Amino acid sequence: MSRRNEPKRAAPPAIYLVAALLAAIAGFGTVYVSFAPSDNGRSTATSPAAPAAEAPAASSEGGASPLAGLNKGAMAPLVIRPKPVDLPDFTFAGEEGATKSLKDFAGKVVLLNIWATWCVPCREEMPALDALEGKLGGKDFAVVAVNIDKGGREKAAPFLKEIGVTRLPLYTDPTGKLFATLKAVGMPTTLIIDRNGKEIARLVGPAEWASAEAVAVIEAAIAAPRA
Repeated sequence: MSRRNEPKRAAPPAIYLVAALLAAIAGFGTVYVSFAPSDNGRSTATSPAAPAAEAPAASSEGGASPLAGLNKGAMAPLVIRPKPVDLPDFTFAGEEGATKSLKDFAGKVVLLNIWATWCVPCREEMPALDALEGKLGGKDFAVVAVNIDKGGREKAAPFLKEIGVTRLPLYTDPTGKLFATLKAVGMPTTLIIDRNGKEIARLVGPAEWASAEAVAVIEAAIAAPRA
């Protein structure tokens, strides 16, 4: 007897569950890529972890960026700016509560890191930043890690002590505006700022800042001639 006119059996519920999970995974990937900085030099069709620059980044003077070709290995996600970018004015609080700005670090290369105690990747990254400050910090370079917790110093200080960070001064953002002012889109976000106070690179997400590749990036920024 022909079965052509028999009604089709409904697919088992498990099939719908699997299909829904696959759709959710695909959707998450799309959201993750689309939240990358619109000006970070990446195509939204590529993986967020892909190297940001395929060719040497040009400087404002027409030559090669001092960081050209150094976004590899542990620094593969580093976005090298084609030319130094002016930053908006911003302030944060120092260890004693005094207002700080980039002017307090004039003439230095600054690695500005935005972090929070609730950010799991930040917890993993902070010891590496501490080690980088211990290795290169001084008259030419400073790690400026700014905490954006609403609890401020009272919450951040015990956290740093807990994870063994001893070299980094505790900077905080009492205004709650730094994240938006610098157009950060993820936690942590790190900017490399040249001696002229301009952004020359940015990395969204955690990185091994004590690695040989990271040290090479900072040393290249330090060695670059000041305009």
